[in-house]
Amino acid sequence: MSPRATIPLNSDISAALAMFFHGGAGPSHTTITTVLTGSGYGDDYVYTPSIQGKNKEQRVLQALRIAQREPARARHLVDELPSALRVAGLIGSDAAGEDVDRLNRALRSAGWYLTDDGHLQPFGNVDLDTGGRPALDEQLERLRRSTADPALLIGTAKELLESVSKFVLEELGMPVGNKMSYDQLWHLARERLGVLPQQVDPNLPGVDAIRAIHQSTWNIADQVNKLRNLQGTGHGRTLPTGVSEDLAMLVVREAATVADYMLARLDREKG
Repeated sequence: MSPRATIPLNSDISAALAMFFHGGAGPSHTTITTVLTGSGYGDDYVYTPSIQGKNKEQRVLQALRIAQREPARARHLVDELPSALRVAGLIGSDAAGEDVDRLNRALRSAGWYLTDDGHLQPFGNVDLDTGGRPALDEQLERLRRSTADPALLIGTAKELLESVSKFVLEELGMPVGNKMSYDQLWHLARERLGVLPQQVDPNLPGVDAIRAIHQSTWNIADQVNKLRNLQGTGHGRTLPTGVSEDLAMLVVREAATVADYMLARLDREKG
């Protein structure tokens, strides 16, 4: 998985967007001309009845490939093409099918996804430094593959936090029992790393703020777990979660921030 791209544009995404126009499907040549010209990638297309010119798929794909090489206005093009597809009812709302699935797969490989209403959305910064730890890398990869599933995102965020707490304890030489609860694991991990509020030196400037921030690591871990139990995967839940993609992504970002901090403290502890 590559780091999230600033502009969601690569060869796979270009091909996936162009496929919406395959065989003459999709918005009209006039709409394509408006999008390409407005984005600075106009192709001077002129319809001539007696001459076989470029088809719609070719025009879109050519413009996207040029945008990959000359990305100054690529973001505008990548915003406007999906807009045209939304207006045509080809993405967003209840739109489905192989073209939509293909685009989502391509976007996910670049760290983006297609929202329910058909907008391109970055997945967020979940590329925390695991130090090459396979168990944690596996959790991150699950998060990256789950951008359209809020329940799975929340469930995996909780599993990431639990894995981090276990990893911290094991790295510091403390056996992790199978019967330890999530709360116990997190308390012990924070204690071993000096992250409990009462462990902050009372003579430090800003001690109250530091204590509050350290307490927030548990508040986030605790609330992610509670939300998972109510809304996320696990415990056989299969009903819709009622949690929006945006909220699920916020949960993921907060969980990743806490996990990253704990791993950084661990690295410092071990020298």
